[in-house]
Amino acid sequence: MTQIANSLNGVDRDALKGTLEAVQHDPHLAKVSFTLGADWQGGCRQRAVTGATRQAGTTIDSRTARYTLESDEPAALLGSDTAASPAEYVLQALAGCYAVTFATHAANRGIELSSLRLDMEADFDLQGFLGLDEKTRPGAQEIRVTVHAESPNTSRGGLLELTAFVQEHSPIRDILAHEVRVSTDLA
Repeated sequence: MTQIANSLNGVDRDALKGTLEAVQHDPHLAKVSFTLGADWQGGCRQRAVTGATRQAGTTIDSRTARYTLESDEPAALLGSDTAASPAEYVLQALAGCYAVTFATHAANRGIELSSLRLDMEADFDLQGFLGLDEKTRPGAQEIRVTVHAESPNTSRGGLLELTAFVQEHSPIRDILAHEVRVSTDLA
């Protein structure tokens, strides 16, 4: 791996500064859209492929890679257990976003992370999904995240402050913690 001259936590601090300045100068650059196409594979299985990423309404041409994500459910939940479940992908999305948010904002504050591990749990009540109890929501009842972070140049108090900041500024956590308009149309 190539070491970036002004890097902290694997984040190029010069690029981060440039991004902050560019977005402050032109807030339209902060508008980013991700796309994904998904095909049902039968049963509880599904295969998805990432699509274009857009910034300020323009496709980011430098992002040409496409990634395949497959999901299934455990056999106990009617699946064939061939891939991670959608719930596990939600936890992965939150963990990935927390990692990005921790690394980026720690670098911006000059905090060196020597380790970061996230233990994630989500609780569901299947009565909502199965339509057996209309008062029970089909989604997660609670998501718990335990952060294990260490830094050679920051106190526990500094890490607690960073953790609180991450919780309030993680885009994926925000999606999970607040209502988001989701429109679903049949083509």
